[in-house]
Amino acid sequence: MLCCYANFRTSYQRYDGISYIVHPGQWICPLRELRTWFRARTNRQLLRQLDLLQRHHFIEYDLLGRGQLVQYSILDWPRYNTVLDYSCPCQKDSGFFFLPMSAASRLLSLGKCSEMDALLDLWMNAIYNDHQVAGSEAGPVVYLRNGTGSPLVSYAELGKRWGVSKATAGRILSKFAQLEYIKTFSFPGRSGTAIYLQNYLSTMFQISDVMVDKEEVAMALNLCIRVQDCAQDMSAYRAARRIWLSRAAHQIARSAFQNRTRRF
Repeated sequence: MLCCYANFRTSYQRYDGISYIVHPGQWICPLRELRTWFRARTNRQLLRQLDLLQRHHFIEYDLLGRGQLVQYSILDWPRYNTVLDYSCPCQKDSGFFFLPMSAASRLLSLGKCSEMDALLDLWMNAIYNDHQVAGSEAGPVVYLRNGTGSPLVSYAELGKRWGVSKATAGRILSKFAQLEYIKTFSFPGRSGTAIYLQNYLSTMFQISDVMVDKEEVAMALNLCIRVQDCAQDMSAYRAARRIWLSRAAHQIARSAFQNRTRRF
């Protein structure tokens, strides 16, 4: 979040009649605004999180304006992001930034991850159309760079990575799937789960997203799908279709009854 608002070029911010210069890799904002970004209830909770990032040499920050403003600097910003020398107003509602994988891994190892951290981790580890990663031709798949070339991952591995339990990792993925952030495909035995991102291609490359099919993923990963799983999927589809047809028939009958009543 701090990187999203950091400047790419020098600009000026004005608060309470005082103009502040903001260099590339820096930003200045009210303390209450920063508190909403971090979802912190009090200023003490917010400053505790900023102190943690500063101790691990991710940022440096100062309190200005009698403690009501925060000015922070992203350390090593020029190393990973292009710095523009000229002054210009910086737009904050569009664009992107580069966050090195080493910094992301260090952040994940600090402690328990939030749902936002977990989603960012999935997006940063997405691979698309790479012949070295199986299943990436079918769509943008999450690959944790374990050297195997297989995107299959277990809930236990994700729980250990995010600092949560196996059950919590499963609930997080289920919530993301319900929100249509991801699409998961589980396979029998100890194969694991393949995680595909939704709306990834349209967001990152402005191209149409692709539909990912479980059978196609299984063929790419050289896995077998049990007939029982296919039967369960088909039964669920038929049940949903029966419900839809019954609702449609009820609506048609209700409309016909209303029309007869009006005629009468």
